[in-house]
Amino acid sequence: MAYNKKIRLYLVIILLAGWAVTLLIAQIYREQKFYRDSRVLMGTFFEVVSPDKRAANIVFQEVTRLENLLSKYKEDSQVARLNRSGKISASNEVFKIIELAKEFSRKTDQAIDITVGPLVDLWGFTKLDFRVPAGSKIKQTLKLVGADKIILNQNNNVIEFKLSGMKIDLGGIAKGYALDRCVEELKKNNVKSCLINAGGQVYALGKRSGRYWKVAIRSPLKKRAVDILELTDQSVSTSGNYEQFFFKGGKRYCHIIDPRTGYPADKKIASVTIISDSATTADILSTAVFVLGEQDAEEILKNFPGIKLRIYDEFV
Repeated sequence: MAYNKKIRLYLVIILLAGWAVTLLIAQIYREQKFYRDSRVLMGTFFEVVSPDKRAANIVFQEVTRLENLLSKYKEDSQVARLNRSGKISASNEVFKIIELAKEFSRKTDQAIDITVGPLVDLWGFTKLDFRVPAGSKIKQTLKLVGADKIILNQNNNVIEFKLSGMKIDLGGIAKGYALDRCVEELKKNNVKSCLINAGGQVYALGKRSGRYWKVAIRSPLKKRAVDILELTDQSVSTSGNYEQFFFKGGKRYCHIIDPRTGYPADKKIASVTIISDSATTADILSTAVFVLGEQDAEEILKNFPGIKLRIYDEFV
């Protein structure tokens, strides 16, 4: 595991919420013809760059399919139905995702937990009606949180909540899983070169014109790249306190909730970037490390060999 110590730089990665990286593509277009298309899916922009004109449609179709399964905002999705009823007979794929999420919760000491939904609602991040809840209300809501309270029946794919009022939120895993699935579909269709930017999380499939794909992490304060990554068959995910946040009483509260305390993560970190062969792993770990902080994350990341980590703290 390659690990860079803190970079003392207030880094708000790029201009819009979720756009944690920017693509260096000017040279690409000069080298050969590349097709580029974008669409709003899963609540963010999905951008596809590839020399194969089929790539964008393959990606958009797969992400749309998964959004219809996993979005808590779509009334007919399996996740929305589970949140309403507390019990569903799930598809093999949804069952597998929930199972995987429970495993990651265990491996990260509960720093990432899909049952954080009631806390996200309580703080107002679901409907963007932000508030600081009373400590007693947070304590009460925490009783509904914990991946161990999700019952998985392997025999019939039934998923059930132990407690009424529980909700899951796949915001910390869905994008990464979608990217991995898109890459599988691209490979099935013999697409060998493609860059997908999913609102700041990137997957670089193959190479572009025989060279590595280049992804730049930028500071909008200085209007220049502070880190340039060269990727092939890898994903980059960044989580930070710049995406959704509000101020109350002079304090900044970000949208990433620590499921162990019930409060927004506050480790004096501006952002965390993870590089991994798996987009799902990158997505989950960028959030988990942001919650854990540098010191605690160091031990947890021993469970994930091969990943690379960048931490940018919020001090000048």
